[in-house]
Amino acid sequence: MSQPVPELAERAAACADRLRDAETVLLASHIDADGLTSAAIAATALERAGIPVDVVFEKQLDEAAIARIAATDHETVFFTDFGSGQLDIIVEYDDAFTPVVADHHQPADAETAYHCNPLLEGLDGASELSGAGAAYCVARALADESTDNRDLAALAVVGAVGDMQAGTDGLTGANEGIVAEGVDAGVVREGTDLAMYGRQTRPLPKLLEYASDVRLPGITGDESGAVRFLSGLDIDLRTDGEWKRWVDLTTAERQTLASALLKHAVTRGVPPARVDDLIGTTYTLLAETEGTELRDVSEFSTLLNATARYERADVGLAVCLGDREAALERARTLLRNHRKNLSEGIELVTEEGVTAEDNLQWFDAGTRIRETIVGIVAGMALGSEGIRSDRPIVAFAAADEGEVKVSARGTHALVRDGLDLSVVMREAAQSVGGDGGGHDVAAGATIPADQRDAFVAAADAIVGKQLG
Repeated sequence: MSQPVPELAERAAACADRLRDAETVLLASHIDADGLTSAAIAATALERAGIPVDVVFEKQLDEAAIARIAATDHETVFFTDFGSGQLDIIVEYDDAFTPVVADHHQPADAETAYHCNPLLEGLDGASELSGAGAAYCVARALADESTDNRDLAALAVVGAVGDMQAGTDGLTGANEGIVAEGVDAGVVREGTDLAMYGRQTRPLPKLLEYASDVRLPGITGDESGAVRFLSGLDIDLRTDGEWKRWVDLTTAERQTLASALLKHAVTRGVPPARVDDLIGTTYTLLAETEGTELRDVSEFSTLLNATARYERADVGLAVCLGDREAALERARTLLRNHRKNLSEGIELVTEEGVTAEDNLQWFDAGTRIRETIVGIVAGMALGSEGIRSDRPIVAFAAADEGEVKVSARGTHALVRDGLDLSVVMREAAQSVGGDGGGHDVAAGATIPADQRDAFVAAADAIVGKQLG
């Protein structure tokens, strides 16, 4: 059977063979959008293959979590979207269970026979393949004559976009093979469109007001400015007195509005490279209802983040598995609360500002921003008024007693210049008795509560060396 990522075909096949031999499987996954979609892909593929599966989610896969997993008495544990970085601990429990890992994070210095990770084959796990993509490779290897599992490519695309692997040019590298399979299966449409979040659900003034990837003077962050801009166009953008959404517009109306936005950006001095970013590659899930959060992969991934980050991973998983009634309504309620918390968090950061070091900037939210969303707040605040975009941002939030959660965010431009936040978080955290990791553009750590300043100093020095 063909594989969307040929480099991982052998590894995916080995994982699939082991899973087929298991009487039962415990599926353990991370709680973000990539972790939820990874779990849904794996659970669906296992169910279709007739393999009994139980599912658990962990916010952090540390030694205590692995010990809990070992105590469940499953002979095989399938780790998705984490596990590679904890292999050195996992293999110590080889008398309790056999691990199967589909992940894209930096592997620890240990080995297992069933390990599907792009980094092991020279592929970039931060930009070319997500955890959901690795799980999809195993799902394809699990396919039989009854199903080829290509429909699961839709969830893999959601996971990759949710893991910030898509730029304005869309998904690249190994991800492209998964997109192609989704298109062939009729579940994904790849296109070129306005690159703004909320095209499916936001009324046009809100779509423009909250556009943050490319900041438009006089529109971004300015409700009345957005309304004035739209009202000045020679097209009818209302229906029965209510503002239309982007998805409600005709092709001609979209072209008129997009052209006006590009002209506005140029005349207001937005750099040409940033003007080009207003239009980009988009992904639409064709099996989902138009005008809903699930139709657009960016909105779908945000909906998922609003579930597990508030201790409701079960809701996010149910939505991924097809529940469009109770679970979806609960997810929408959680999303409204999530947006409120993000808005309040960004307001807090922009009002209080950040502390600038030589090579990075940071803020300490304490208990005022949940540790599960402080990284999202940091990423959204990066580049806003008073917060520079040419250096990474590090955020602290209270975690468990005696510990602090650290989240770091950068930009793809900084990564091109040498930034690797996974190294920064891991090495700085370990220097103060903690641990961390992640990706080059986004990473996290947990450190002792009294080591914040020492961590900042260590992280600042590492970033300085990387950026030279």
